[in-house]
Amino acid sequence: MAISIITKEDLQQFKSELLEDIKDLLQVRNTEQKLWLRTSEVKKLLNVSSGTLQNLRINETLSYTKIGGILYYNYKDIEKLLTDSK
Repeated sequence: MAISIITKEDLQQFKSELLEDIKDLLQVRNTEQKLWLRTSEVKKLLNVSSGTLQNLRINETLSYTKIGGILYYNYKDIEKLLTDSK
């Protein structure tokens, strides 16, 4: 069995590499967009009120799915709505 000596510099280098790897993992997670959003998330994203969001549903401008009393909106449909309204 070989004995290795670890210095402070080795630990500092390990710490730097570990922090860099953690930052990379967090960036990947942040760039992934959820496929389905709840009403509160859509209101924040579009900066609209509950009534406006209800009108978008009634007019069939924005499709949704209702599961167990909770409304879900497809993120791709929201993107399409935003690009079509430009």
